[in-house]
Amino acid sequence: MSKLSDKVAVVTGASKGIGAEIARELAAAGAAVVVNYATSRDGADKVVAEIIGGGGKAIAIQGDVAKAADVEHLFAEAKRAFGPIDVLVNNAGVYQFGPIEQISEEEFHREFNTNVLGVLLATREAVKYFGLNGGSVVNLGSVVSRIAPPDSAIYVATKSAVDGITRVLAKELGPRKIRVNSINPGVVETEGTHSAGIIGSDFERQAVRQTPLGRFGQPADIAPCGVFSFGRCALGNRRNSYRVGRHVRLLILQSKGCFGIEPSRFPCTRRRSATGATSPSRRVAVKDRSLPLLGRSIGARPATRRGQERPS
Repeated sequence: MSKLSDKVAVVTGASKGIGAEIARELAAAGAAVVVNYATSRDGADKVVAEIIGGGGKAIAIQGDVAKAADVEHLFAEAKRAFGPIDVLVNNAGVYQFGPIEQISEEEFHREFNTNVLGVLLATREAVKYFGLNGGSVVNLGSVVSRIAPPDSAIYVATKSAVDGITRVLAKELGPRKIRVNSINPGVVETEGTHSAGIIGSDFERQAVRQTPLGRFGQPADIAPCGVFSFGRCALGNRRNSYRVGRHVRLLILQSKGCFGIEPSRFPCTRRRSATGATSPSRRVAVKDRSLPLLGRSIGARPATRRGQERPS
């Protein structure tokens, strides 16, 4: 039996990019997956077809996470299709980069409505549908909340808010057996980085030169972290059921941490030799499948370019 058999996961913004890859990984591990999308029905149908073709269970459900009525519909349909929910992955997000002079009220509300309000509305609804054994919420944050690159004030503000929400709800929902954690990746090559003009730009070349692995991350690099790190505690494995309020930051720019995990949250333990020198121990925070996560990179993006919406 697959380790996530009989579990149900809702992934927002799962028609493409990181969300789609997380949906595929969850399904491959045995979970029934709800592929949420805002506008890209074709992309969502493709993900569902791939999952079903591989012997998994999935359904595509449309809904804008920034609208309460859509979120209510999403979870009602998810339960009707598969039963009680076990995990919510808050992946949907949008962004646009530009200098302070180009910030508008419209763009502010567009990003905050999806990236922040969407997380709150989806989590609020998921709590109603978790079973007696609780559940898990996995938020997709970003390392920009700590690095704060230029020309990204609104996006950084939204992802900093997600970090705060993760910590607050971990404490608030923990007594109800609901765990809340986040994954904070660096730059990942998706439809968004292509539409924003990042791929093929001077920024890409500069960022790649500073990346130990010499490339941007791929959605397939991120998905195993969600499924095999949080996925286990999210979907009933008692081994990690005590982990809450954590931000797994996928290492960027420099190889400072264990297998790509930033040391501030998952430090390498140190062993002292007979000579008094210290060396990293072999204990790490995630399984070997996270090895490709080493060396994500990030920095300033080209000004005034709009990224592809993850919720579409």
